[in-house]
Amino acid sequence: MLAGHLDDHRLQEVRPFVRESWERSWRGRVHPEGVPPLDLFSEELESYRLAHPLASAMDMIRALLLPSESGDAGVVVAVGDQAGRLLWVEGDYKLRSLAEGMGFVAGANWSEGAVGTSAPGTALALGRSVQIRGAEHYNRLAHPWSCSAAPVRDPETQRVLGVIDITGGSEVVTPQARLLVDATARAVESELMVTRLRERNTAPRTKTPAKSRATATARAVLHVLGRDRARLETESEDRESIVELSARHAAILLMLSVHRQGLSAERLCELVYGPGVSPDTLRPEMVRLRKVLERTAPDLVPESRPYRLPVALETDAHDVLSLLDRGAHRVALTAYRGPVLPQCPSPGVEDFRETVRAALREVMLSEASLDVLLSYADIPEGQSDVEALSLALKMLPARSPKRAGLVARIERLEVE
Repeated sequence: MLAGHLDDHRLQEVRPFVRESWERSWRGRVHPEGVPPLDLFSEELESYRLAHPLASAMDMIRALLLPSESGDAGVVVAVGDQAGRLLWVEGDYKLRSLAEGMGFVAGANWSEGAVGTSAPGTALALGRSVQIRGAEHYNRLAHPWSCSAAPVRDPETQRVLGVIDITGGSEVVTPQARLLVDATARAVESELMVTRLRERNTAPRTKTPAKSRATATARAVLHVLGRDRARLETESEDRESIVELSARHAAILLMLSVHRQGLSAERLCELVYGPGVSPDTLRPEMVRLRKVLERTAPDLVPESRPYRLPVALETDAHDVLSLLDRGAHRVALTAYRGPVLPQCPSPGVEDFRETVRAALREVMLSEASLDVLLSYADIPEGQSDVEALSLALKMLPARSPKRAGLVARIERLEVE
């Protein structure tokens, strides 16, 4: 804050929203040194966060922001309440240990009023996502760190419930990192809304027959990435079920999910079997598929004339496309388990498989950060992609030890 000199001309070089946050912190008599207050202690913290609305979303937040081996994730992920008190601090063990030195621990108050300008506190103060780089922090202890944070709102009342933050080095204040944090906050809000709707739908209804309540499918997901036999997961009021589908049934359901407006018998037959095949070939398979669904997800039994699904069927492939559209490149790459039904010869499946693969590659080449591009180069689709490998080589620093390995891979592929 330049020792409190509000008329210092150097303040004009600071980003306006950061400068305004500094001024709020200074006028609020926030001290620029020292660790923030610890508002919640062990037992109190545990009971408070178990009852917090974001507790149910923690698994989703971990899945979106932390890899499976989160102990060496390279970032720290924190989730706080609407008052700026950190409730969960997880991620890279080494970074978390270092962050404890500035008081970045569960139970600590990181609101603007307690610690001055920081991503969690300023995001709550402004009601939108922000990124704070190094010395933009008001507290000097936080100067070695950078962070991105976004508030999470109640999906119905729009009241702020809390904040999601990622803390680390310069990699957490890229445009992609901000999109990722924003996308995670929106995903959490959507999940909260889905949970509420599910609870309302499962509440007793005096005029609804028990049988129809019991068979109502709340959610259906078709897993097709990297699998030859698709897995259909359904949730209803009284049960959950998982069933593996034959390749043909998987192709039919996937096509009906892709073409939600419905398909004629002739067009669905063409997508599943290829051109020149009579729709009479499709009809017995539809009968068998209906019998499978009647046992597991009655609401999902396809209607005819045209063939269409009466309720929405999500797929993990569509989830990847959605994440790519929202700029959550790292999450999309993690969610991509492999090609869509890789051994399925159905023309419609082959087209959709290529659509997903091409969308992923296009984003990797045009928008992804270096670390995401390097991760893409490690999956089967990227291992033989000379253009992706060459782009990664171009983006690497001149003295990076990874350059030699990339050069060798490119030369080997060019020889082949």
